[in-house]
Amino acid sequence: MQRLNPSETLGAAASGGQPTGKQTGKPAGKPAGTGRSGNPAKRNAPQAHGRSGSATGSATAGDWISGARLRTLPLAIAPVALGTGAAIVASEPGVFHPVRALLALIVALCLQIGVNYANDYSDGIRGTDAYRVGPARLTGGGAARPRSVLTVALAFFALAALAGLVLVVLSGQWWLLLVGAAAIVAAWFYTGGKRPYGYFGLGELFVFVFFGLVATAGTTFVQVGTVNLESWLGGVAIGLIACAVLMVNNLRDIVPDKASGKRTLAVLIGNLPGRIVFCVLLLVPFLIAAFFALFYPLAWFVLFVLLLALPACLITVTAKTAAELILALKLTSFSALLYGLLLGAAFAF
Repeated sequence: MQRLNPSETLGAAASGGQPTGKQTGKPAGKPAGTGRSGNPAKRNAPQAHGRSGSATGSATAGDWISGARLRTLPLAIAPVALGTGAAIVASEPGVFHPVRALLALIVALCLQIGVNYANDYSDGIRGTDAYRVGPARLTGGGAARPRSVLTVALAFFALAALAGLVLVVLSGQWWLLLVGAAAIVAAWFYTGGKRPYGYFGLGELFVFVFFGLVATAGTTFVQVGTVNLESWLGGVAIGLIACAVLMVNNLRDIVPDKASGKRTLAVLIGNLPGRIVFCVLLLVPFLIAAFFALFYPLAWFVLFVLLLALPACLITVTAKTAAELILALKLTSFSALLYGLLLGAAFAF
């Protein structure tokens, strides 16, 4: 599969130019489409491996682990830690619900992994990943058959649904089934379906809602039956950091996304504004942490996470290569994890 050169990619992005034949390995102009479609990726992308029948199905265990995108899992752990800490604040002294907290964590992790495999499948069959500058994906790279990747994605969604059902039974809040269903639907239609919202600049909005507010407030609610200020503001904070992770990931892919017709928020607002927005998304949560520190002294320790967040901002603002943005993504992901753990612990203790 033809790759873009990372240094050329960011250079083109910085200048606002479109990818050329030299950059994509294809003649300049509109790539061959796969037929008329309302989906921009289907219109613009070359034939995907999954459709051309070139998938080998020879993916190794390492390939499948890579496909789970482990660096994104902190985004599932952090809101559960925050929500659990907020639940302890709202509980009677000495009351803790470890089983419900664990089930909430399973739901969050399975949804995150499921959406990662679903994204691999959907982008792969559309041909979007033919323009990737990062590591090859299971479907787009031809290492696994599309149906196999889809099956794994659906299996993780099913596990999330099962754990969520147990939570609903334990909490007695049957209306939460609708919330769980909405979360799975949102996970699938990020890049799935005929008009995936991730292709129209709405990815950050849904990430903020589901991996920020819903995950944090939901974790608190299933444990204590209420949602307090700690949970709501904590959800806002971790949701913003999750949006920052998505933004820096999309900044890395801004030129290949343009080439494939994938209009992420980074593509819509441009390279430099996207870098500025990333910094705002990542740093505002520390203002929230400082506010909580007025009431929870241990929350001051959250500010030490700036030792990761500030370098991530500096790298993102000055990055010239995809590798630098990948480093910023890793730092941001670890920032989310430490932020959630430390602020959750500040609430709990």
